[in-house]
Amino acid sequence: MSKPLSIDPRAAPIHRVDHDLPAVPLAQLRPHALRERFEQPLLWTPEVEREPQFSSRAPAQAAVLVPIVMRGADASEPTVLLTQRTAHLSTHSGQIAFPGGKVDAEDADVQATALREAQEEVGLHPRHVQVIGQLPLYITGSSFWVTPVIGLVSPDLELQPNPDEVADVFEVPLAFLMNPAHHRQHSMEWQGSTRHWFSMPYQEARTTSNGEHELVERYIWGATAAMLRNLYRFLMVHPAG
Repeated sequence: MSKPLSIDPRAAPIHRVDHDLPAVPLAQLRPHALRERFEQPLLWTPEVEREPQFSSRAPAQAAVLVPIVMRGADASEPTVLLTQRTAHLSTHSGQIAFPGGKVDAEDADVQATALREAQEEVGLHPRHVQVIGQLPLYITGSSFWVTPVIGLVSPDLELQPNPDEVADVFEVPLAFLMNPAHHRQHSMEWQGSTRHWFSMPYQEARTTSNGEHELVERYIWGATAAMLRNLYRFLMVHPAG
């Protein structure tokens, strides 16, 4: 088995930036449009389905919640809630991720897993989430078979991040993530094979405890970026007929 990348992904060469692809129109990012999109029977294929495997253990079924927070007047400025994993976790430590984890035997389905994990990781109560659909399975290099569950989240949510799993919680505008001009494609040779992945670096403006303003880079890459890229492709599919 090959091993996971042991370099800083920020230092990897950028193979391409998709300036030529259109952004998802803002009207299609409104809650009613997102609901309608998932209600339609669409024929499409995810752009990224599987990573090169670097784990020899048996596959583990998992689910993540893609929480779309309905910010702005009339939910016109939706955001995606993301976490930064703590540095001591055994898999994907320190990376930016959706809340989620392995399916438990007690979970009714993958949607139940996603909601349970979101509550355990960041304190997001299921009453604040309306599940509207899910994306196809995504297989990570660490042998997690992940189902992304899409949920609309009310803006009055209250969070209580679990410090054992989550170092930080933040939001990125959905419009930013659904604009391919922000999608960087990386390609490099690593241990005898070519690795490909997406990144979507986001500069977050925030105010420090001293009242100063600063920019913090949120480096979204790997599985999280791939699932967001698949969401972009899904939202841009033209319905048949």
